[in-house]
Amino acid sequence: MEIDTLARVAIYAYLVVLTVICIYGAHRYFLVTLYYRVRFKTLKPRATFDELPRVTVQLPMYNEQYVARRIIERTCEIDYPRDRLQIQVLDDSTDDTQEIARETVERMLAAGHDIMYLHRDNRVGYKAGALEEGTRQATGEFITIFDSDFLPPPGILQNTIHHFTDPKVGMVQSRWEHLNRDISLLTKAQAILLDGHFVIEHTARNRSGRFMSFNGTAGIWRKATITDAGGWQHDTLTEDLDLSYRAQLRGWKFVFLPQMTSPAELPPEMNAFKAQQHRWTKGGAQTCVKLLPRVLGSDVKWWIKLESFFHLTSGAVYVMVVLLSLLIGPTLIAKLLLKTPQSPWVMWFEFMLFVIGFGSTSIFYIVSQQQLQRGWWYGIRFVPALMAVGIGIAFNNAFAALDGFFGKTGEFVRTPKFGDTVQTERDWRKRLGGLKIKSNWKAWAELGMGLYLVACCVALFFFENWFQRVSMALPFMLIFITGYFYVAFMTFYTGWLSRRGPRTSVTA
Repeated sequence: MEIDTLARVAIYAYLVVLTVICIYGAHRYFLVTLYYRVRFKTLKPRATFDELPRVTVQLPMYNEQYVARRIIERTCEIDYPRDRLQIQVLDDSTDDTQEIARETVERMLAAGHDIMYLHRDNRVGYKAGALEEGTRQATGEFITIFDSDFLPPPGILQNTIHHFTDPKVGMVQSRWEHLNRDISLLTKAQAILLDGHFVIEHTARNRSGRFMSFNGTAGIWRKATITDAGGWQHDTLTEDLDLSYRAQLRGWKFVFLPQMTSPAELPPEMNAFKAQQHRWTKGGAQTCVKLLPRVLGSDVKWWIKLESFFHLTSGAVYVMVVLLSLLIGPTLIAKLLLKTPQSPWVMWFEFMLFVIGFGSTSIFYIVSQQQLQRGWWYGIRFVPALMAVGIGIAFNNAFAALDGFFGKTGEFVRTPKFGDTVQTERDWRKRLGGLKIKSNWKAWAELGMGLYLVACCVALFFFENWFQRVSMALPFMLIFITGYFYVAFMTFYTGWLSRRGPRTSVTA
C-alpha cells in the first residue's frame, strides 16, 4: 500500500508539472495563431520627414578586440547625412580593444565623421551604465544602438526614421539575421530559436497591439521616450526589456520591421551560449519581479496584461523542464509498480499534455522557417536538435531564472565575439585557446541529469511487459538524455580547448 501511494504521488506530481508546461505550450500555439491573423498587417510611416532629424548611433563595447574595428567602420558607412549623424563609441574595455577603438575613431574623425570615443574607467551599471552616460552627451533626437558583433545595414536609418513622424512611436526594432548560421549544429539551432522569437513572437505581439521588447541592439529610440520612461536602469541584467515595458506602460508605441534585417554573430561555442542564455533568462526574471505587478495593476487592456504575464514569467518553464526531467523516470517506474492498470483516459490525457507542451515548440519554429522562405522541411529536420538543445540548456536557465526571481542583480557577463575570420568550427576552436572558463559545475549537473535518466531507463528493463506499458515515453526520454549529454559534453570540450593559453574570461 505504501509503495502504491508513493507511486501515485510521483505520477500526480509529474502530471502537475506537465500541465504547467502544457499551459505555456498552449500559449505558443496561441502566438502562432495570432501571427497568422496579423501577419499581413503592414506598418507604414504616417509621413516622411521634410528634413531628416539628427540621430546618434551608440556602439557599446567591452573587450571586443576581434570586432571593434569592424563595427565602427560599418557604422560610418550608414547612408545618412553626415551633418545629422553622431556616432558614439562607448568603450568600457580593459584590454587592447581600447587602442583598436581609439585608432579607428581617430581615423574616422579625420575622414570627416562626427564620431566620439567615450571610455569609462569602471563598469558601473555595465551596458546600461554606458548607454546612460552616452545618452547624456548625445546630440541626436533619436538614438540607435548596435552591439559590437552586428553589421549595421547602410539603409537602417533611412528605412526606420520616418516611422517617428508618428509622435507616439517611441522605438523601432529591426529583425536579427545571422552571419554564422551554418557553421555548426549549435549555431543552426540558435538561429532557428531566434527566428521564432522575431518572426512569430514579435510580429504577433506588435501587430496585435500587445507589448513587445527592444532587443538591446539593432533598434532606434526616440530620446524623449528613454527620458520619459525613466532612463536606462541597471537593477536588472536585461536593461532593454526593462526599459521596453516602462516605456509602453507610459503609452509609447513600438514598431517591429521584420523586413529590415541587421546581421550579427551567434555564439559558436557552448560556454558563450550558456553565458548569454543565463543573462537573458535571469534578466527576464528580474524584470518580471520588478515590473509585472506594475503591469497587472495598470489600466492597459486585459489581453495585454495576460500576454505580458506569459512573456515575463517564461523563465519558469525551464524550472518545470528540470522538474519534469527528475520526475519522468520515477513516474514510468511508478506506473510499472502499480498493481492496477492505468486508466486509458489518464494515458490519453498524459499524451495530449505532451503533444500540447512539446509539440507547440515544433510548430512554433517550423512555421518561422516556412515564413522565412526556408521551407517546412528545413524546420522539421531540426526539430529533434532544437528540443535537445532546449532541454539540455534547461538546467543552466532554470538556475538563472531562480536566481533572477529570488537573487541579486549580479554581474553582466559579456558574450565573447570571434569576428570575421570565424567561418567554420575549426576557426572558433583556434580562437578559444586561452579563454579561461571560471566554472563548470553546471556541466557536471547536466552530465548527472543525463546519467540519472539513463539509469531510469535501465531500471525499466527489470519489469515485465515494460515496453508495452511505457514505450510511448521512450522517444522523449532519448531526447532528454541526448540534450543533457550534448550540452555537458560541449561545455567540457570547449573548456578543455580554452585552457591552452592565456586570454580573457567568461563564466560558463
